[in-house]
Amino acid sequence: MNDIRFALRQLRKSPGFTALAVFTLAVAIGMNTAIFTLINDLFLRGLPFKDPARLVRISGEAKERNLQQLPFSIPRFWHYRDGQSVFSGIAADAGTGFILTGFGDPIQINGFNVTANYFDLLGVRPILGRGFLPEEEQKADVALVSERFWKRRLGGDSTALGRNLTLNGVPTSVVGVLPNLPIALFGPDVDVITVKPFDQPGTPREVLMRGVSYMRVTAHLKPGVTIEQARAGLAAVQQGYRVEHPDNADNSWTPVIVSIAEDTTGTLRPAFLTLLGAVCFVLLIACSNVANLLLVRFTGRKREIALRVALGASRSGIVRLFVLESTIMTLIAGIIGLCLASWIVAIVPRLAGQNLAIESSGAFQSPVLLFTIIVSLITGVLMGAYPAWQSSRSDLVSGLKDGGRAMTGSRSQHRLRRGLVTAQVGLSVVLLAGAALLITSFVQLSQQEAGFKPERIWLGGVGLPPARYPDRPAYARFTERLLNNLRNLPGFESVSLSEGAPLDGNFSQSPYARADQNPPPINQRPLGLMHSISPGFLRTYCIPLISGRDIDEHDGIDRPLVVLISKSTAQRLFPNENPVGKRMYFGTNNGTGELVEIVGVVGDIRYRRLDREDEIEFYRPFTQRAFPFMSVSVRSRIEPAAVVSAVRNVLNQIDNELPIIQPNTMTAIIGDSLGQQRLTTTLLASFAAVALLLAIIGIYGAVAYTVEQRTGEIGVRMALGAQTRDVLQLVVRQGMLPVALGVGLGLICTFAIGRFITAQLYQVSPQNPLLLLSVTFILCAVALIACLVPARHAALIDPIQALRIE
Repeated sequence: MNDIRFALRQLRKSPGFTALAVFTLAVAIGMNTAIFTLINDLFLRGLPFKDPARLVRISGEAKERNLQQLPFSIPRFWHYRDGQSVFSGIAADAGTGFILTGFGDPIQINGFNVTANYFDLLGVRPILGRGFLPEEEQKADVALVSERFWKRRLGGDSTALGRNLTLNGVPTSVVGVLPNLPIALFGPDVDVITVKPFDQPGTPREVLMRGVSYMRVTAHLKPGVTIEQARAGLAAVQQGYRVEHPDNADNSWTPVIVSIAEDTTGTLRPAFLTLLGAVCFVLLIACSNVANLLLVRFTGRKREIALRVALGASRSGIVRLFVLESTIMTLIAGIIGLCLASWIVAIVPRLAGQNLAIESSGAFQSPVLLFTIIVSLITGVLMGAYPAWQSSRSDLVSGLKDGGRAMTGSRSQHRLRRGLVTAQVGLSVVLLAGAALLITSFVQLSQQEAGFKPERIWLGGVGLPPARYPDRPAYARFTERLLNNLRNLPGFESVSLSEGAPLDGNFSQSPYARADQNPPPINQRPLGLMHSISPGFLRTYCIPLISGRDIDEHDGIDRPLVVLISKSTAQRLFPNENPVGKRMYFGTNNGTGELVEIVGVVGDIRYRRLDREDEIEFYRPFTQRAFPFMSVSVRSRIEPAAVVSAVRNVLNQIDNELPIIQPNTMTAIIGDSLGQQRLTTTLLASFAAVALLLAIIGIYGAVAYTVEQRTGEIGVRMALGAQTRDVLQLVVRQGMLPVALGVGLGLICTFAIGRFITAQLYQVSPQNPLLLLSVTFILCAVALIACLVPARHAALIDPIQALRIE
């Protein structure tokens, strides 16, 4: 306790040193805590289910057709459920939306359709009421609601059990309340769960039974069964499905099993490993910086050390005293770092948009607090141990002498300080190079032409309840009236409907084949993107019509089936041919699919991802391939809020129980699609900027201290005729030597680890010479400035004063 009190007094006696050291460490520890918080939430904490390590996700793949992460169809799920022997349970879910009425204006709520055993499989128990019963599956209009929905919409009252909610026009009884479901698995704001997973509005049952895939499948491994054993067991099950359903589109898919944790966060791991490495580098730079300061500080206290030794203090006691001093600093920095981490974590969702499934309660979890304490303690001990040990080894006699030479560091300490500067510069080069590559990649991606013009496009969804809109003729009547009313509104330049919108995550795929080339069986056909669009879609998005004609009002439900294809599709499927007038098979409606005529070729767009082209893309008339959900796109010069109001008025005239779902602008959708890249780039750029600042401080501190220690030598040199230029050259040369070594080592490391971030780059090489030269120039320039300031001070030394001190 005496040592702790003394250490606190020493820190108070040097407020400048203490503030600089604590600030440096707080920034580094705060960044590490923030990234660990995100990693803990995404990867380490696990999902709040019973025995989550044995939960797996099953999907399909067809490598020969480059198809991955394929969902399940109804017959395939039933066959796996009844034929497998490696799982204690297997369940399915399908995301959906519900139109809720009876609570004022109609609203759209997010939900799921699940099998009756779904939450028993996950080990999730209702906090009120009961779960689904096996006999309710596909037969009963019952629902489970989230705790959030229960409190917000139902007043948190236990009498809510048994209450009817009108969902999609159907009275549905609430039988239980679930705890809020993790967004990593279900997405944000899932509030209602029903138990009819084998209904797909807009798709006839006979079509669904031919292998239309739309369900996620989750299973629980039996005790003692590994994922590898489960894969082997499902191979035989898939073979049986192939025999029983030889004509189904999905009978050739190979089952794929991954842990549920890997399935929910797999694509995020490379980015967060990069960020974790970056913050570790920042912490190392901060530690080397403060270690340099401590070495200077402890060296300046040689007289105190000598007096303590002369009075009987042990070397270990002196080391302990100094290590306590450094550890107290890091603990204070850790507390401040927690506040900084809280701020960083709070802004992460705004940077990432909908691309990061993270839930923050506003309070740090125990693992995060423990991590911060451990990092602070280890940093304090390791950072202070060597300077303290070096200083405690000073000679007792020389330490008791008065005078400047007794206060200088040893040759080994000077080498250590230069080595620390070299390490700081090397790590800074790696961080700056990584940040420059990601920033360039992000700029390239942001400027990537999408093939359409997103400016001034507003979008909103509309869902048609099956109870009031049971079939395609009903969809067609609604869409015709909606389009006609919207097109007559002032300020609306163009209006269209589609199954989804570019980059919004909603898309469908369909098997395809040329009709004139002996089409293969449906289960061997590739899948292509398939869009349902109304007349005016190309005009709304400014997509060029290259040849043929556009879809128009005459392409109705009772007219010949037609399709538009993209330019890339035409080049790939019809090389050196005119595709207009050719016929193709689509879908699984019968043994061969629907026979459709190509009437036009349109320009390519980037529909699913901005960083990847879609080679195969088709557009069908909405009336011929209608769904009960549609995206309304409006190109207009008026404000988005005014567009929402106008569309709302039109919907009220047609059906006042239909809400507008997720109104947005196309510009915002594109921005959200880049959320993960924006997050990684922003954080890494921030870390690199901090690293550069710390490196500059370290370089300046080392050179300034060297100048101070060599004041007498510089005075002698100037008294013997050295010029100002000579002194400047001497100081700058010695200051820039460790910088040059650090730059060289940093560039070598950059080339070595460049391959780890290649997958995160877009149209940028990890060994881009221009970027690496720019980083080198910037770092050398700021390092030179950091050396010139103390060098100029050295050049202005008065030889007489310097010799008098000596």
